Amino acid sequence: MHKAYQPLKPATNKYLQKKWDQTHYKEHRNKVKNAKPVVDTKGIETPSHVQLKLKKLQLQEEKLAIIERDNHLLSSRLANIMLSKGLIDHRNHSFEHSSLNTEKRRKKLLEVGCENRAMLQRITACESDYRRQRWEEDWKKIEHQRDDIAKYPRGLTKKDI
Repeated sequence: MHKAYQPLKPATNKYLQKKWDQTHYKEHRNKVKNAKPVVDTKGIETPSHVQLKLKKLQLQEEKLAIIERDNHLLSSRLANIMLSKGLIDHRNHSFEHSSLNTEKRRKKLLEVGCENRAMLQRITACESDYRRQRWEEDWKKIEHQRDDIAKYPRGLTKKDI
C-alpha cells in the first residue's frame, strides 16, 4: 500500500513518509479529542428572580382567591334556595334604583319637543319664494328661442313615429 501513497511533500522513502504522516495524523486527532474550549459558550446563569416569576404566582393566587370567593357565594345562594319554601321572586329591582338625573332629563326632553313643534309651525307657515308659474313661462320662452335658433326642427320626426 505504501507504493500507492502519494505524499504531499517530496520524499525519498514513501514507506517512511507514510508512517510519519500517519503518526502526525494520530497525534493531531488525539490533540483534537483532548482539546478543551478556550471560549466560554455556556452563557450567563439566569437570575433566580427571573426563574421564579413571583408576580405571576401572585396573580394566579389572586385569581384563585376570586374564584374561591365566587364559589362560596354561589354555594351560599344555592343553600338559601334549597332552604326556602319555593317563593317566586318576580320583582324587578332595577326600577327602584332610578337615576337622580331623570327629572332634569325629562324637562330637557319636553323643552326640545316644544322647540321642535314651534320650528315646524314656523316652517309650515312660511310661503315659498319660488313661483312655479313664472318658471313655466320662462321655460316656454327658452324653448321658443331654442326652436328659433335650431337648424332642424325639434320634436318627433316621421322616422320616430
